[in-house]
Amino acid sequence: MDENLQGHSGQLVILASASPRRRELMQRLGRPFVSETSQAKEIVPPEISVSKTAEYLSGLKAHEIFQKHDESDLLVIGSDTIVVCDGKIFGKPADEEDAFRMLRYLSGKSHEVLTGVTFLWRRPGGKEGCLSFTSETKVIFYDLSDEEIRAYIATGEPMDKAGAYGIQDDGALLIRGIEGDYYTVMGFPIGEINRRLKEYEL
Repeated sequence: MDENLQGHSGQLVILASASPRRRELMQRLGRPFVSETSQAKEIVPPEISVSKTAEYLSGLKAHEIFQKHDESDLLVIGSDTIVVCDGKIFGKPADEEDAFRMLRYLSGKSHEVLTGVTFLWRRPGGKEGCLSFTSETKVIFYDLSDEEIRAYIATGEPMDKAGAYGIQDDGALLIRGIEGDYYTVMGFPIGEINRRLKEYEL
């Protein structure tokens, strides 16, 4: 992607993520964009509920990028994904043993994947706006042996993913089924994002 391109009618569109998966899906919108990695500290206040955590974190990312730019026609899209099982939040694993712990816990169970998305925009004339939403998908794991878990961790794939797995790669072998949007599990519910952008004429 040409990092100097701008969106429709000179609009600068920024994806507040360097994730290759989110960049790939963002390209399906068919509009030029750039990606920037947010430096926001991902600290969630205790009053934020589990169901709103991903949405809150997506807002932190988007706001940090938005505040760096003074373009008159700007759209920033932030996204964050968490895995929730038995009311517990599973983020990215700290190390291989943490990944093993997560996958052992998720084995044979169903869990929820929550992806929060935030749009922040500024239009010519100075008017600014914000929209946030959460997309949720249920994922059911097969019963996994310790050997299967170790073999998956050895691929290196789990280490940068919430819940220590990715649905689009070898992690697909762990999953018995899903109820909801596949792309929410990938971390970027592109269908809903597209419709929301159209609804708000962004």
